[in-house]
Amino acid sequence: QVQLVESGGGLVQPGASLKLACAASGRSVSDNTLGWFRQAPGKEREFVAQISSSGRTTDYADSVKGRFTISRDNAKNTVYLQMNNLKPEDSAVYYCNTWHGGSLVWGQGTQVTVSS
Repeated sequence: QVQLVESGGGLVQPGASLKLACAASGRSVSDNTLGWFRQAPGKEREFVAQISSSGRTTDYADSVKGRFTISRDNAKNTVYLQMNNLKPEDSAVYYCNTWHGGSLVWGQGTQVTVSS
């Protein structure tokens, strides 16, 4: 079984940067596509970014293109989300996910709050 644990969230001012990490344990995820989603209060969970197993292919939501960068370190079984020029509308709980054994596995999430 794969477990995912996110970290790196916090309270920052608009324009600041944060780097989130999602560490996988239990099994290697080096062959898996890994993704980041987020959910703000009262809103549905939405796609943020994803990265292929090799790291060569990435995809982003339009709202974060040019500001966020997804990357991975397969040796560390970890995926990252570098978030620059954060805006108040980026405030949400951020989750990572991956498919394993036919099921979508989610982490517990990390809170990001962007406020002055």
